[in-house]
Amino acid sequence: MDLADCFSATYAEARAKFLAAAAAAGAEQKSYPHPLTGPEGGELALDLAWFGPREASRVLVLSSATHGIEGFCGSGCQVGLLGNGLQDGLPPDTALLYVHAHNPHGFAHQRRVTEENVDLNRNFADFSQPLPQNPGYDEIHAWLVPADWDGPARAAADAAITGYIEERGMFAFQAAVSGGQYGHADGLFFGGHEKTWSRRTIETLAGEWLGQCRHLAVVDFHTGLGPRGHGELIWSDLPRGAGYDRARAWLGDEVKSPEGGDSVSAIVKGTIKTGYAQAVPDAEATIIAIEYGTVPPLDVLQALRADNWLHLHGELDSDLGRSIKRDIRAAFYGEDEEWNAMVWDRAQEVVGKVLQGLTGD
Repeated sequence: MDLADCFSATYAEARAKFLAAAAAAGAEQKSYPHPLTGPEGGELALDLAWFGPREASRVLVLSSATHGIEGFCGSGCQVGLLGNGLQDGLPPDTALLYVHAHNPHGFAHQRRVTEENVDLNRNFADFSQPLPQNPGYDEIHAWLVPADWDGPARAAADAAITGYIEERGMFAFQAAVSGGQYGHADGLFFGGHEKTWSRRTIETLAGEWLGQCRHLAVVDFHTGLGPRGHGELIWSDLPRGAGYDRARAWLGDEVKSPEGGDSVSAIVKGTIKTGYAQAVPDAEATIIAIEYGTVPPLDVLQALRADNWLHLHGELDSDLGRSIKRDIRAAFYGEDEEWNAMVWDRAQEVVGKVLQGLTGD
């Protein structure tokens, strides 16, 4: 298998490779079509590939593109694992489910958010109850979404951000920005006011494919935080309880918790972890994210701010628009042989350990 052939330059190419690899491996497949289209009018969908008995009580889910553009990494790993035969010789009572592109619209349009400008990994909130507050974000929102990107409003906002970081530190700034917020629909890391198409579809697929599951493991692929090419293993909850203990037993002390203060991630609520756990409430769930580093944190933030500005105020088909799109792609996709190799090696290691832990082999 040529690793370069696993990764793709566009969502359409990634989807075609995934569907072909799944079919060649003998998967049971299903697609959930998205109501919108890609940038060239192409079809969008959340695609599944299932291996093993439908009644299996132990299921490993490998998912990509929760954050849209981060799918370049996750999809490449999924295609590689399919080609490498991960699904061959599964133990009895065990199944493997590949979920390609939780957020196909963001993947296709090279955005981190959904078509609703929602961060899907903040959208699994209970919208019938008061939503989490983030006063730290409220304080800095206006600086994150300046009216211009190459004029005085941006310059003033950048100066204010620099002053905030100098006074309170980078981690405090990161926590305020990325912890998630529900009050500014035009802002960054917005959790939404209702369930997105992606959340509804994940809940549907969980009901259709995971209802019999009693032992669930999920590895969700992400990029954009941490040292370049390194895959941190993130437990998005308090560092205690049966699920956390299982994750540590399977993966050792590399499992990090934002709540425990040892992760590159800020504390977030309404995550995919919550979504899968609530969708399969009778299952013993062990759900982690693998987060691969790309570029420095401030570069990632600038790329997100620029992309948000572009879709609020700018022109995609302009020199500035194309430059912004190049920057956000670089912020979430390493796109070189060395980075891809690091990502792939880590994916094989982690997925292998999780499957071994799930099955007790």
